[in-house]
Amino acid sequence: MQKTSGEIEKEFIDNLGNSGGKDLAAWLVAIDGSGIKKRNDLIAWLKTDCGFGHMHASLLAGIHANGGKPVYGDTSELLNNQFAGCDAMRSLFDAVVEFALRNFPDATILPKKTYVSILAKREFAAINIKKSEIRLGLDLGSRDFDEVVSKAKLTGPMPRISHQVTVTDTSRLDAELVSLLKDSYDRSN
Repeated sequence: MQKTSGEIEKEFIDNLGNSGGKDLAAWLVAIDGSGIKKRNDLIAWLKTDCGFGHMHASLLAGIHANGGKPVYGDTSELLNNQFAGCDAMRSLFDAVVEFALRNFPDATILPKKTYVSILAKREFAAINIKKSEIRLGLDLGSRDFDEVVSKAKLTGPMPRISHQVTVTDTSRLDAELVSLLKDSYDRSN
């Protein structure tokens, strides 16, 4: 199984000083001393002047922007942040997650920074929490859009999450949705 964002971030932090370089605290001081304020400028500086690859420069910039704390370390905090302004969707979100796990017992629910991933070997569905709906993204390939399945408008997941089902109440958690999830699961895994 591929590493989670939290595992990648922890490994990066743990190994920062291993090659005679600076540890996280020293890098945060160096970033503060650089005077760079914009994230993209900071990433460019870390890559060009400090020798970081893009992924590690992005991780370090994210940690700096997060007050020096890991961005992906606490998945419960990542999930709670997604409910900012959307508290009314918590019970519907819980119902969607319970529905997915009941029908796909090998699935894992993994909160990310901007969405929630549902994965087995690979991500086969993704959730965006909105003020009045849950957007459930699916990998349905070239399937036509219709009154149930529309073009994905999710923030965060990979482009192969191509379709979405909008869930506004538990009546949408039905056999048709199981079939759509199964199609996505089979395509992805």
